[in-house]
Amino acid sequence: MSSCPHVSPAGILCVADQCHGLRELALNYHLLSDELLLALSSEKHVRLEHLRIDVVSENPGQTQFHTIQKSSWDAFIKHSPKVNLVMYFFLYEEEFDLFFRYEIPVTHLYFGRSVSKDVLGRVGMTCPRLVELVVCANGLRPLDEELICIAERCKYLSAVGLGECEVSCSAFVEFVKMCGGRLSQLSVMEEVLIPDQKYSLEQIHWEVSKHLGRVWFPDMMPTW
Repeated sequence: MSSCPHVSPAGILCVADQCHGLRELALNYHLLSDELLLALSSEKHVRLEHLRIDVVSENPGQTQFHTIQKSSWDAFIKHSPKVNLVMYFFLYEEEFDLFFRYEIPVTHLYFGRSVSKDVLGRVGMTCPRLVELVVCANGLRPLDEELICIAERCKYLSAVGLGECEVSCSAFVEFVKMCGGRLSQLSVMEEVLIPDQKYSLEQIHWEVSKHLGRVWFPDMMPTW
Protein backbone atom coordinates (compact mmCIF):
# COMPACT_ATOMS: atom_id res chain seq x y z
CA MET A 1 0.00 0.00 0.00
CA SER A 2 3.04 2.29 -0.24
CA SER A 3 1.95 4.00 -3.47
CA CYS A 4 -1.78 4.30 -2.88
CA PRO A 5 -2.52 8.01 -2.30
CA HIS A 6 -6.29 7.50 -2.39
CA VAL A 7 -6.30 5.06 0.53
CA SER A 8 -6.98 6.73 3.87
CA PRO A 9 -5.78 5.72 7.35
CA ALA A 10 -9.37 4.61 8.03
CA GLY A 11 -9.25 2.41 4.94
CA ILE A 12 -6.07 0.61 5.91
CA LEU A 13 -7.42 0.25 9.46
CA CYS A 14 -10.46 -1.51 8.01
CA VAL A 15 -8.14 -3.98 6.24
CA ALA A 16 -6.32 -4.72 9.49
CA ASP A 17 -9.62 -5.12 11.35
CA GLN A 18 -11.06 -7.59 8.84
CA CYS A 19 -8.04 -9.48 7.47
CA HIS A 20 -6.87 -11.33 10.56
CA GLY A 21 -4.59 -13.61 8.52
CA LEU A 22 -2.52 -10.71 7.18
CA ARG A 23 1.18 -11.43 7.73
CA GLU A 24 2.92 -8.80 5.58
CA LEU A 25 2.10 -5.14 5.08
CA ALA A 26 3.88 -2.27 3.33
CA LEU A 27 2.54 1.26 3.59
CA ASN A 28 3.40 4.94 3.61
CA TYR A 29 3.91 6.57 7.00
CA HIS A 30 0.82 8.77 6.55
CA LEU A 31 -1.30 5.59 6.74
CA LEU A 32 0.31 4.47 9.99
CA SER A 33 -1.64 5.20 13.18
CA ASP A 34 -1.86 4.10 16.79
CA GLU A 35 -5.20 2.50 15.96
CA LEU A 36 -3.64 0.48 13.13
CA LEU A 37 -0.83 -0.86 15.33
CA LEU A 38 -3.34 -1.80 18.03
CA ALA A 39 -5.57 -3.54 15.47
CA LEU A 40 -2.56 -5.54 14.24
CA SER A 41 -1.88 -6.43 17.88
CA SER A 42 -5.35 -7.78 18.71
CA GLU A 43 -5.81 -11.36 19.88
CA LYS A 44 -7.80 -12.11 16.71
CA HIS A 45 -4.91 -11.13 14.44
CA VAL A 46 -2.10 -13.51 13.51
CA ARG A 47 1.44 -12.44 14.31
CA LEU A 48 2.71 -10.06 11.67
CA GLU A 49 5.95 -11.20 10.00
CA HIS A 50 6.90 -8.15 7.94
CA LEU A 51 5.93 -4.48 8.20
CA ARG A 52 7.52 -1.96 5.85
CA ILE A 53 7.00 1.77 6.39
CA ASP A 54 8.11 4.40 3.88
CA VAL A 55 8.64 7.83 5.42
CA VAL A 56 8.80 10.17 2.44
CA SER A 57 8.87 13.93 1.97
CA GLU A 58 8.88 15.51 -1.48
CA ASN A 59 8.81 19.16 -0.39
CA PRO A 60 10.79 20.23 2.69
CA GLY A 61 8.64 21.90 5.33
CA GLN A 62 5.37 21.12 3.57
CA THR A 63 4.79 17.57 4.82
CA GLN A 64 3.31 17.25 8.30
CA PHE A 65 4.30 14.12 10.22
CA HIS A 66 2.37 12.76 13.18
CA THR A 67 3.67 10.99 16.28
CA ILE A 68 3.07 7.32 17.02
CA GLN A 69 2.78 6.58 20.76
CA LYS A 70 5.39 4.35 22.37
CA SER A 71 2.62 2.32 23.99
CA SER A 72 1.30 1.39 20.52
CA TRP A 73 4.72 0.13 19.43
CA ASP A 74 5.05 -1.78 22.71
CA ALA A 75 1.70 -3.53 22.17
CA PHE A 76 2.61 -4.31 18.57
CA ILE A 77 5.98 -5.89 19.39
CA LYS A 78 4.50 -7.82 22.32
CA HIS A 79 2.00 -9.41 19.93
CA SER A 80 4.51 -9.97 17.07
CA PRO A 81 7.92 -10.31 18.75
CA LYS A 82 9.66 -11.72 15.66
CA VAL A 83 8.37 -9.19 13.13
CA ASN A 84 10.75 -7.56 10.67
CA LEU A 85 10.03 -3.83 10.89
CA VAL A 86 11.59 -2.12 7.89
CA MET A 87 11.69 1.68 7.67
CA TYR A 88 12.83 3.70 4.66
CA PHE A 89 13.45 7.39 5.32
CA PHE A 90 13.53 9.89 2.47
CA LEU A 91 13.41 13.09 4.53
CA TYR A 92 15.29 16.36 4.74
CA GLU A 93 17.37 16.84 7.88
CA GLU A 94 15.00 19.34 9.51
CA GLU A 95 12.10 16.86 9.23
CA PHE A 96 13.53 14.22 11.59
CA ASP A 97 12.57 16.03 14.78
CA LEU A 98 9.64 13.70 15.65
CA PHE A 99 11.53 10.50 14.98
CA PHE A 100 13.80 8.38 17.23
CA ARG A 101 12.71 10.15 20.41
CA TYR A 102 11.91 6.91 22.24
CA GLU A 103 12.56 3.20 21.73
CA ILE A 104 11.02 1.70 18.58
CA PRO A 105 11.25 -1.93 17.39
CA VAL A 106 12.72 -1.23 13.93
CA THR A 107 14.96 -4.00 12.56
CA HIS A 108 15.98 -2.68 9.14
CA LEU A 109 16.68 1.02 8.71
CA TYR A 110 17.51 2.82 5.46
CA PHE A 111 18.30 6.52 5.10
CA GLY A 112 17.96 7.48 1.46
CA ARG A 113 18.92 11.14 1.92
CA SER A 114 21.40 12.95 4.11
CA VAL A 115 20.90 12.30 7.82
CA SER A 116 22.50 14.30 10.64
CA LYS A 117 24.89 13.15 13.37
CA ASP A 118 22.22 13.93 15.94
CA VAL A 119 19.68 11.61 14.33
CA LEU A 120 22.20 8.76 14.00
CA GLY A 121 23.10 9.26 17.65
CA ARG A 122 19.43 8.87 18.54
CA VAL A 123 19.25 5.70 16.43
CA GLY A 124 21.86 4.10 18.68
CA MET A 125 19.82 5.02 21.76
CA THR A 126 16.36 4.00 20.51
CA CYS A 127 16.73 1.01 18.14
CA PRO A 128 17.93 -2.00 20.17
CA ARG A 129 16.43 -4.53 17.69
CA LEU A 130 18.33 -3.08 14.74
CA VAL A 131 19.68 -5.74 12.34
CA GLU A 132 20.53 -3.67 9.26
CA LEU A 133 21.55 -0.03 8.84
CA VAL A 134 22.18 1.78 5.55
CA VAL A 135 23.28 5.42 5.50
CA CYS A 136 23.45 6.86 1.99
CA ALA A 137 24.80 10.27 2.99
CA ASN A 138 25.67 12.30 6.06
CA GLY A 139 27.97 15.19 5.23
CA LEU A 140 31.46 16.12 6.34
CA ARG A 141 31.23 15.58 10.11
CA PRO A 142 32.76 12.23 11.18
CA LEU A 143 30.35 9.68 12.60
CA ASP A 144 32.84 8.13 15.03
CA GLU A 145 30.86 8.47 18.28
CA GLU A 146 27.57 7.59 16.62
CA LEU A 147 28.90 4.32 15.15
CA ILE A 148 30.44 3.31 18.47
CA CYS A 149 27.12 3.98 20.23
CA ILE A 150 25.26 1.87 17.66
CA ALA A 151 27.77 -0.98 18.11
CA GLU A 152 27.35 -0.81 21.89
CA ARG A 153 23.56 -0.79 22.00
CA CYS A 154 22.40 -2.57 18.82
CA LYS A 155 23.42 -6.12 19.75
CA TYR A 156 21.74 -7.75 16.74
CA LEU A 157 23.33 -5.55 14.07
CA SER A 158 24.62 -7.76 11.26
CA ALA A 159 24.51 -5.62 8.11
CA VAL A 160 25.86 -2.10 7.56
CA GLY A 161 26.20 0.10 4.48
CA LEU A 162 27.84 3.53 4.48
CA GLY A 163 27.84 5.86 1.46
CA GLU A 164 28.68 9.56 1.37
CA CYS A 165 29.81 10.10 4.95
CA GLU A 166 33.06 10.11 6.95
CA VAL A 167 34.44 7.84 9.67
CA SER A 168 37.99 7.81 11.02
CA CYS A 169 39.85 4.56 10.43
CA SER A 170 40.39 4.07 14.18
CA ALA A 171 36.69 4.45 14.98
CA PHE A 172 35.74 2.12 12.13
CA VAL A 173 38.12 -0.58 13.36
CA GLU A 174 36.70 -0.20 16.89
CA PHE A 175 33.16 -0.47 15.51
CA VAL A 176 33.99 -3.68 13.65
CA LYS A 177 35.83 -5.05 16.68
CA MET A 178 32.76 -4.47 18.88
CA CYS A 179 30.38 -6.08 16.39
CA GLY A 180 32.75 -8.91 15.47
CA GLY A 181 31.83 -11.80 13.23
CA ARG A 182 28.09 -11.09 13.43
CA LEU A 183 28.65 -8.43 10.72
CA SER A 184 27.78 -10.70 7.82
CA GLN A 185 27.41 -7.74 5.43
CA LEU A 186 29.69 -4.70 5.56
CA SER A 187 29.61 -2.40 2.56
CA VAL A 188 31.61 0.81 2.98
CA MET A 189 32.95 3.10 0.27
CA GLU A 190 36.70 3.68 0.46
CA GLU A 191 36.09 7.44 0.45
CA VAL A 192 34.21 7.11 3.76
CA LEU A 193 37.31 6.02 5.68
CA ILE A 194 39.60 8.82 6.88
CA PRO A 195 43.20 7.76 7.67
CA ASP A 196 44.51 8.81 11.08
CA GLN A 197 47.60 8.34 13.22
CA LYS A 198 46.74 4.74 14.00
CA TYR A 199 45.60 3.30 10.67
CA SER A 200 46.16 4.00 7.00
CA LEU A 201 43.84 2.74 4.25
CA GLU A 202 46.31 -0.07 3.56
CA GLN A 203 46.39 -1.16 7.20
CA ILE A 204 42.64 -1.04 7.78
CA HIS A 205 41.99 -3.85 5.32
CA TRP A 206 44.00 -6.31 7.41
CA GLU A 207 42.68 -5.09 10.75
CA VAL A 208 39.01 -5.25 9.74
CA SER A 209 39.52 -8.66 8.11
CA LYS A 210 41.00 -9.96 11.37
CA HIS A 211 37.98 -8.91 13.45
CA LEU A 212 35.44 -10.12 10.87
CA GLY A 213 37.13 -13.49 10.49
CA ARG A 214 37.14 -13.18 6.69
CA VAL A 215 38.82 -11.15 3.96
CA TRP A 216 37.32 -7.67 3.64
CA PHE A 217 38.02 -4.70 1.38
CA PRO A 218 36.21 -1.34 1.20
CA ASP A 219 34.12 -0.73 -1.91
CA MET A 220 35.71 1.45 -4.56
CA MET A 221 34.11 3.87 -6.98
CA PRO A 222 34.61 2.80 -10.63
CA THR A 223 37.12 5.02 -12.45
CA TRP A 224 35.39 5.05 -15.84
